[in-house]
Amino acid sequence: MSDNDIHTPVNLERSIELLSPALERDGAVLVDATLGMGGHAEAFLTRFPDITFVGIDRDTDALAIAGKRLAPFGDRVHLVHAVYDEIPDALKTLGIAEVSAYLFDLGVSSLQLDEVDRGFSYSKDAPLDMRMDATSPLTAERILAEYSEFELRRIFYDYGEEKLAPRYASKIVQRRESEPFVRSAQLVEVIIAATPAAVQRAGHPAKRVFQALRIEVNQELAVLERAIPAAIDTLEVGGRIVVLSYQSLEDRIVKRILAARSASTAPAGLPVELPEHRPELKLLVRGAELASEAEKALNPRATPVRLRAAERLRRIT
Repeated sequence: MSDNDIHTPVNLERSIELLSPALERDGAVLVDATLGMGGHAEAFLTRFPDITFVGIDRDTDALAIAGKRLAPFGDRVHLVHAVYDEIPDALKTLGIAEVSAYLFDLGVSSLQLDEVDRGFSYSKDAPLDMRMDATSPLTAERILAEYSEFELRRIFYDYGEEKLAPRYASKIVQRRESEPFVRSAQLVEVIIAATPAAVQRAGHPAKRVFQALRIEVNQELAVLERAIPAAIDTLEVGGRIVVLSYQSLEDRIVKRILAARSASTAPAGLPVELPEHRPELKLLVRGAELASEAEKALNPRATPVRLRAAERLRRIT
């Protein structure tokens, strides 16, 4: 299987359509804050032959694959090993003051899901790793070994929206007293045993726990809270941002930030809106746009996607 075969970019044509007005200008800069294996990147670089491209990813394996894939585009491409809340530092290092367009394709990547040894999937036995960046110290194994029952319950509630969080946290703490959790199959076994049969019929009981552990290992929501404002702050007037989210926790954060910065800040009752109170952003889609049926048929991983997009109207002085 070639690198080009292992990832079909989600909502590619719609992302190009939304970002193209910002990328057709001279000197346009596109930042792909979640580069992955470079599927979106290759399409944008081909479609817009004059853009400068910056690809950011915390996953060194993804950067290596994307580097090979994008090598034909030469010095138009700049790849950065970083977490995407480090956008300002990455741009400063490259000498880039403003960005024309941002693309965020959030969540776990196809590479991470498909590489069994990364431990992201509850359906395949693997080491309890779940790191997007293999150089970072925190793993799912460490969390299961070191977090208190209260802390485990909290992350299962907050990051997995798991109603059985107390039961699962209690059973995990009990089991680890006799044997450490080192493989995903051990965790799945405990979760299934602790789950009522009626709940199991509604879907795999480990899904939300694995999501919660992955988010905690990679601090995904905290990073996102910082990254979207940082991207907007470096977006030029007329620049655009597209964000693809795959679960409600991510989408709520994106929705809240974009809504706040696309609303007037004029005090209630003010007869005339002053320029400094005008919205900073204009939303480009109504609510969260879902993938089309054709897109879902082409790429099943697009099924849960929620797309939001905005254009920058003015700078905040």
